[in-house]
Formats: sequence, C-alpha cells, structure tokens
Amino acid sequence: MIEKVYPMTLEGKQKLEEELEDLKINKRKEIVERIKIARSYGDLSENSEYESAKDEQAFVEGRISSLEKMIRFAEIIDDKNVEADIVSLGRTVTFVELPDEEEESYSIVGSAEANPLQGKISNDSPIAKALLGKRVGDEVSIATPGGDMKVKIVNVTVL
Repeated sequence: MIEKVYPMTLEGKQKLEEELEDLKINKRKEIVERIKIARSYGDLSENSEYESAKDEQAFVEGRISSLEKMIRFAEIIDDKNVEADIVSLGRTVTFVELPDEEEESYSIVGSAEANPLQGKISNDSPIAKALLGKRVGDEVSIATPGGDMKVKIVNVTVL
C-alpha cells in the first residue's frame, strides 16, 4: 500500500515535532494523573471526571498517531529550482480580486500545516490549486463555493 505523502515546509515539520514531543512528554502525564484522581472518587460507571479524562486520552493518542504518521511521511518542500515569480508550495502569494482590487495574501503550505486564520492555506484548497504554477501578472479564475472569483497575482515571496 502506498502511504500518503505530507508536503510541508521545514518550519511546519519542526512545529509538528514540537507538538508531538509536548503531547508525549507533558499531556500524557497530565491525563494519567487526571485518570488516577478520578479513579480515587470510586464508582467509575457514574464518574464524569473519569469519562472525560478517558475521552481526552483517546483524543491525545489519536493526535500522537496522526502526528507520527505525518512526520514519518513528510516531504520537505524544496522550491529552490522554481523561478521566483511562480506560485508554488512554500511561498506567499499576494493577489487582487478583480474588478474591485481588494488585496489578499496567503502562504501556500501542505495540508498538515494549513491554518487559514494565520493566512496559511493548504495546497489542496481551491484557491491554492488554481494559483499553483501561475506567475506574477497572471489573471486566474478561482472556483469557490460562493461562485467564481477572478484575481490578478501581484507578488510571490518565499516563506
């Protein structure tokens, strides 16, 4: 079976490694302590603290498993051979919406490190898919759930 590859920046991989270390070293210990305290309350069948701690433990173990897989199959983005004005993974693209000229900037990263609230969008997102491979000056039509959006790329910078 072919494993999924997780494209990401070196910084993104380092953040995932830090999160993994924190979960393994700190969070696991906290949860074990919570379970131990909750057990001391007696009857586990009606113990909401115990159930809550066990649910959190399951969530944390699932996250640890996901992080380990993403790190193991990480593909660090190397865009050194890509021309400076081309939109690619690991770059920030600035564009203006046409015709109103409203400017927006997004960093295009792998899905593992995407965070739209920080302006980091996944390479799998509709906006990134439409922009990848395009150059400064290109006009691009982006299909969005709210309808097509036409943009003009005005700048591309390396993260």
